[in-house]
Amino acid sequence: MTIICIETSTHVCSAALWQDGVTIKQLINYEGDNHAKLLPQYVKQLVSLAQQQNMQIDAIAIGDGPGSYTGLRIGTGTAKGLCYGWGIPLIPIPTLQILCAAVLAKMPNINEPLCPMIDARRMEIYTALYDTHLQSLTETQACVVDENFAPTKSFYYFGTGASKCQTVLNPLNCHFIDGIVPEAQYMGALAEQRIAQGFSGANVAYYEPCYLKEFIAAPSHIKGLT
Repeated sequence: MTIICIETSTHVCSAALWQDGVTIKQLINYEGDNHAKLLPQYVKQLVSLAQQQNMQIDAIAIGDGPGSYTGLRIGTGTAKGLCYGWGIPLIPIPTLQILCAAVLAKMPNINEPLCPMIDARRMEIYTALYDTHLQSLTETQACVVDENFAPTKSFYYFGTGASKCQTVLNPLNCHFIDGIVPEAQYMGALAEQRIAQGFSGANVAYYEPCYLKEFIAAPSHIKGLT
């Protein structure tokens, strides 16, 4: 199976060509604000590479968010156009799960819950808990990390919203992992797994990513994370 993976949920823009358990090539930019310019170039290069190697593209995987509204719109529009034009499935992958996959690829021996965090400005984050099998333990939610954030168990936290939480979480014996961002190279296996489980793809006409735009910041006890 050959999949083009697209991740634009944060300031990082990336796309990757994945086939049968291996990332063939990833293109990535960490500077932000260039998604609309860079993503079409990345996709064009990856499609050209696939054609050179006689690969037939079977699906498009898209980072489902939550995250940047603009970034998600750019990635979603590109992915939907490719799927519609080629008549292939659109496979959404939660961005928080992509972050967890990145951590496990680098630190496979972790045995505590994973708490990916995406920056939602100020002291707000988008987050959820995952186990080390990449299964979600809580629903994705928007919350404020402050003195009310008091988990009963330690966990590993990381992602684009994690560094600003250190003063709150480090005294609680939670473990910060630096340098983790959502990258397209970690999406292929997740997409293929969804397809193997019987998922035939999102409705290309009506699919929308997970924006969590209606959230209004307020102190929270974050019940699902305790």
